[in-house]
Amino acid sequence: TGRGTGARRSMGRGRGRLSPRGCGHGAQHRAGLEGEEPEIDTRSLVRGRDSGGSGVWSWLSGFRVNLATGPPWQGSQCDAALPFTTPARRIVDRMDRAGDGDGWVSLAELRAWIAHTQQRHIRDSVSAAWDTYDTDRDGRVGWEELRNATYGHYAPGEEFHDVEDAETYKKMLARDERRFRVADQDGDSMATREELTAFLHPEEFPHMRDIVIAETLEDLDRNKDGYVQVEEYIADLYSAEPGEEEPAWVQTERQQFRDFRDLNKDGHLDGSEVGHWVLPPAQDQPLVEANHLLHESDTDKDGRLSKAEILGNWNMFVGSQATNYGEDLTRHHDEL
Repeated sequence: TGRGTGARRSMGRGRGRLSPRGCGHGAQHRAGLEGEEPEIDTRSLVRGRDSGGSGVWSWLSGFRVNLATGPPWQGSQCDAALPFTTPARRIVDRMDRAGDGDGWVSLAELRAWIAHTQQRHIRDSVSAAWDTYDTDRDGRVGWEELRNATYGHYAPGEEFHDVEDAETYKKMLARDERRFRVADQDGDSMATREELTAFLHPEEFPHMRDIVIAETLEDLDRNKDGYVQVEEYIADLYSAEPGEEEPAWVQTERQQFRDFRDLNKDGHLDGSEVGHWVLPPAQDQPLVEANHLLHESDTDKDGRLSKAEILGNWNMFVGSQATNYGEDLTRHHDEL
């Protein structure tokens, strides 16, 4: 009876993976396409949380990136070696062969590949979680199974009596249970595979939208006034060292907040504005990512990518969903 080793952050379940050998990362702070707003991935807040700092959690990978210094592999051996590895070339070949196989990667092929990679990640993470949480192997995951596998077995009234920060764990447990109840659409306290997927990846399900917004507000709203102030928004991205001058990218984020996040220009974000930010309406995220990669990598501007163009800008692809944030470099050919 004690806290299980699986105790973790509520929003990051199923996505809190570090990329192998430090060669992958999460959502990059990057400029958008010409004529569009430069911004952090709009899904970046649908993720695990920590105690603050100068990084962001990516939509899928959960890897922290210091926005001031860039991806962790820059300047490393990974930086130089990745484009010439067999896995990198194999991924590029698969992008094209999944389409028309003409030797070029079109926008449509790139978008389809990113969507395929995203859905494969979701399936893989749910399968791994299912094996962990369905402890009685009855084909369903009960709330008690998930709770005990995540936090450990406790007698009623003794929850987290043996840990220092018991109140934090109690809040995490309550938050997980609230999300589970929303995902459990038939209310039987037993999750089907579809319901567990909604619990692990709420951003993919319309009926989970309100819980995503509520959790994001709870994470960022430090003064508990029900809104996200600009300083709370910035504090989630950046923590200044004493005497340190605020970097230019932070100033850009302040402007982003004023110009694009605060829709009604009242100086803060309410729940509706948070929802528009983290779960933007009718946005084809794979297409947004594909357009960005094509724009940044198409050196001859012919509207398609050659293998040389992709490998020549490989760091950007390692930082994108196209390679599952670098993790696909370790997959076997038949796993892609």
